[in-house]
Amino acid sequence: MKKLKNVLLLLIAFVVALYVYMPVLHYRFLSLPILLMFLIVGWILLNSFDKIQNLGNSQQLPQFSNFKGLKIPLILLLVLFLYITVVPTVTTWAIFRTEKYRSLIGSIETGKDLSKNMLPISLEKIRVVDQKLAEILGDKVLGSQSALGSQVYLGEFNIQKVGNDLYWVAPLLHSGFFKWVNNLQGTNGYVMVNACNERDVKLVQEVNGQKVYIKYQSEGYLLQNLKRYLYFSGYFNVGMTDYSFEIDDAGVPYWVVTKYRKTIGFAGEEAQAVVVLNAQTGDIKEYSIDKAPAWVDRIQPAEFIETQLNNWGEYVHGFWNFSNKDKLQITEKMSLVYGNDNEAYWYTGLTSVGADESTVGFVLVSTRTKKAVWYRQSGATEFAAQNSAIGKVQEKRFTATLPIPYNINNIPTYVMSLKDNGGLVKMYAMVAIEDYTIVGVGNTLRETLMAYKNAFNTTGNKISAKSKTEKQLINSVIARISGDVKNGNTYYYFTIKSMSKVFLGSSQLSNDFPLTAIGDSVVISFDNDNQDVIDVSSFKNKSLRK
Repeated sequence: MKKLKNVLLLLIAFVVALYVYMPVLHYRFLSLPILLMFLIVGWILLNSFDKIQNLGNSQQLPQFSNFKGLKIPLILLLVLFLYITVVPTVTTWAIFRTEKYRSLIGSIETGKDLSKNMLPISLEKIRVVDQKLAEILGDKVLGSQSALGSQVYLGEFNIQKVGNDLYWVAPLLHSGFFKWVNNLQGTNGYVMVNACNERDVKLVQEVNGQKVYIKYQSEGYLLQNLKRYLYFSGYFNVGMTDYSFEIDDAGVPYWVVTKYRKTIGFAGEEAQAVVVLNAQTGDIKEYSIDKAPAWVDRIQPAEFIETQLNNWGEYVHGFWNFSNKDKLQITEKMSLVYGNDNEAYWYTGLTSVGADESTVGFVLVSTRTKKAVWYRQSGATEFAAQNSAIGKVQEKRFTATLPIPYNINNIPTYVMSLKDNGGLVKMYAMVAIEDYTIVGVGNTLRETLMAYKNAFNTTGNKISAKSKTEKQLINSVIARISGDVKNGNTYYYFTIKSMSKVFLGSSQLSNDFPLTAIGDSVVISFDNDNQDVIDVSSFKNKSLRK
């Protein structure tokens, strides 16, 4: 009867452990053997408590016969201990599995020109709102809703493409147990912050005339808890990670979760499929990587890609490479960017181990298929670019956001926001990836682009000619011209008789500008782009040389 009671107690403990800790019940995950070890220790204690207590009152040495019946549990405990110590060492330690670790990222292709895989983009589509600013703006719009502010708080913002626009999206989450009890249908809505326009912030509480509720969430309880709901819906024996909140193009909220397996002993995490959970109805659908809905932006977790790229660079010559010959490592954490195919990519630089400010190339990894392309182009690290931008306005003591790469006039360029101590955007900066001394800053993106073009137009041959766009050369006559001082530099706006466009240049580009008047004959060259105001690459006043 006592043993039956102990079995029931352990069974209850097992169920409680499953409910609370949700261990992965798979032999490649250590949570399973550790759980079994705790249960065995519990069994030993329950069946030996009286004997141990009697030994404490006895003057005799303990005899093994006193613990008869515990031989098998002790052997199982020893086996499990060896399983979580010796087996991982043999099957997982990189010294034995170097090539497997290096090949986890797959075959890395070599790209020819980084700029050609970056999306040429208008100023209105450049990302200027980072995650921290999105949080500030989201809290502000939430705080304006007095009925919601005391009931919910904002979850983690994830960036994604919704239609043709880029948004930071975060769910409303329960702020406590009693708030959950009073709102069992879920929190009402989510917040969207336009990544390209900090004034476009909205609280979405209805989609197609129907109220939106986030019923399944990380702050839910019982089976409304996101992880627990998935666990007891059949995902108790597989790895689940990267619980990302995303919306489809219609605005319906989902949780997108990566299902993964371990391929090298107890490590070597590899995305296997994606699980999409409707945050309101609880409907669950699993997709293979190649069949995932088009609106799902991230299947490959950034942490997996970072680890796999670092392993690929670390074990270039095997494990025993203490001289660090040809070793590479990523420069910063991954950034989510979009290529010229409008697909999402994880972006990072690669630098030699021990290097400071320069890179040996840049990598784009598909967030869906994990296809990786290495562009062997030297340039500045994200950290060096940030310092270069901050140094341009160092007296203002601004901080720079994580740079995002763009194709500006066919030149790979870091674009970042410069923020004050309150986390608000005050200025913008553009830094050439190939040469971080080429910097443009401004109060608006238009001013920044103007300053940046002026900077690389006056650098001579610092940037390779093949990187630049084709230039158009025109001989014409000045129709109108006027100067304007911005950030300590004088810029000249002018029109010519042969074109109805407004052109722009600075006195740094040409000393002819201050002496130019209406009616003067000039020769100008400029990039073929679609900007409203065209920045000239060269300016020569022929009338001054007659």
